[in-house]
Amino acid sequence: MNLKDCHNFEDFRKLAKKKLPSPIFHYIDGGSDDESTLNRNTAAFNDYDLIPNVLRGVDDVDLSTTVLGEKIDFPLFPSATAMHRLYHHEGERASARAVEKMGTIFGTSTMGTVSIEEIGKINKGPKSFQLYIHKDRGLTDNLLERCKKAGFTSLCLTVDTVVAGNRERDRRTGFTTPPKLTLGSLLSFVLHPAWTINHLIHEKFKLANIIHMTEKGSSIDKSVIDYINEQFDPAMNWEDAEYCVKKWNGPFALKGVMSVEDAKKAIDIGCTAVIVSNHGGRQLDGSRAPFDQLSEIVDAVGDKIEVILDGGVRRGTHVLKALSLGAKACSFGKGYLFALASGGQKGVEKILDHMKAEINRDMKLMGCKNLSELNSSKLIYRK
Repeated sequence: MNLKDCHNFEDFRKLAKKKLPSPIFHYIDGGSDDESTLNRNTAAFNDYDLIPNVLRGVDDVDLSTTVLGEKIDFPLFPSATAMHRLYHHEGERASARAVEKMGTIFGTSTMGTVSIEEIGKINKGPKSFQLYIHKDRGLTDNLLERCKKAGFTSLCLTVDTVVAGNRERDRRTGFTTPPKLTLGSLLSFVLHPAWTINHLIHEKFKLANIIHMTEKGSSIDKSVIDYINEQFDPAMNWEDAEYCVKKWNGPFALKGVMSVEDAKKAIDIGCTAVIVSNHGGRQLDGSRAPFDQLSEIVDAVGDKIEVILDGGVRRGTHVLKALSLGAKACSFGKGYLFALASGGQKGVEKILDHMKAEINRDMKLMGCKNLSELNSSKLIYRK
């Protein structure tokens, strides 16, 4: 199986599983506890059916939208995710180039492996930075200032990771960053020589955005779970979030919002967007799927703040269903990380191109010429 054989999410997943050592693959693929929320994230879309119209003259469809202060070519963008260097030796460089080429928003993380400054030089399109608040508040201020200087257009504060979820797959596989050869993982690394050689001969793994700010920036010698629990601040509160909103003074999304109450508070502190997300089913298992919760949040605040759906998106029809319930756009993580692992920049370009083509084709099949024609009348709950 090669990149040319990949035509959907599951194809990219299969190829990534073939190319990545087991600990790395399962870090992308897994969720928390029993993974019930992880599985529900995608299954939730199946509870609604689309209702198409015909004879609408859909020869020319406009997929563009404006979100987080930027016009993008289609209503989907990759979620900001950490440590791309683990999945492909070019890391965020490959992702940033691909996303700019496809005309949507690129997101990078506090825990990225290519620096804010280098991303700013590589990608001249819309860019969002995913901020995690560390116990050292000086680190937060430093990251915000660097993002402004590097030309980032929006900020995304992730608020659902005050402690790490119980990611049992990581414990079973012995996942660490940088990867360590242990008796348990040795065979998997040996059986994936291309990944192992690339990892060894290219630049050393590092958390490029914080390497000069904390001794943990050069390695996480236990696990990501340990890093989160040691470095992220569980005392983070609404005052901290409001401080970041004011400090940034631009398009600002709060990611990890799952309740109407929190969405209303996000408006009160000046956020311009909320991202309805449960961190890909990797935090609180048994929590609601974002799509299940979307309409309640949109109905309460959708006329006052942009609502973005993140979680479980694998098909163009998933995007159309979310937009029909009032989401401004969608983001996805696992799919494009599998694509990055499968083929670097070309892999990310291919999955984004596939998703854009699916959305375009599905819009025509729905009889819709632009995204504003998607509304609740286009959906029915499957009883």
